[in-house]
Amino acid sequence: MSRTRYSPDWKQIATAVKNSSDWRCSRCERPCLRPGEKPPELTLSQRRVYNLQVHHYNFDPSDNRLENLAPLCSSCLSSLTTDSDEAIFHLGNYHSFRDNTPFINLKKNYY
Repeated sequence: MSRTRYSPDWKQIATAVKNSSDWRCSRCERPCLRPGEKPPELTLSQRRVYNLQVHHYNFDPSDNRLENLAPLCSSCLSSLTTDSDEAIFHLGNYHSFRDNTPFINLKKNYY
């Protein structure tokens, strides 16, 4: 996936999504590490599990509609397949393109 498909303000958008979820995975609700956090009891490989990333439900990094974004821990993100219907199935409790209901409202925090 080309980084040029991400909008110039992607870092700000991703940070707003993570902040709005209180740095928790929207699928498993695992608390994730914030930038700069390095608990001494966790090894580097253990810290990677607690890395929060922002997923595009439709796998299009240029589509930053709030209802298309979800904060996911590394484990949950890696469990998704590249089939968008499968992704909706895995995350069905949190978002549905069928009824267009976002799981999170970021307008007050970012836009």
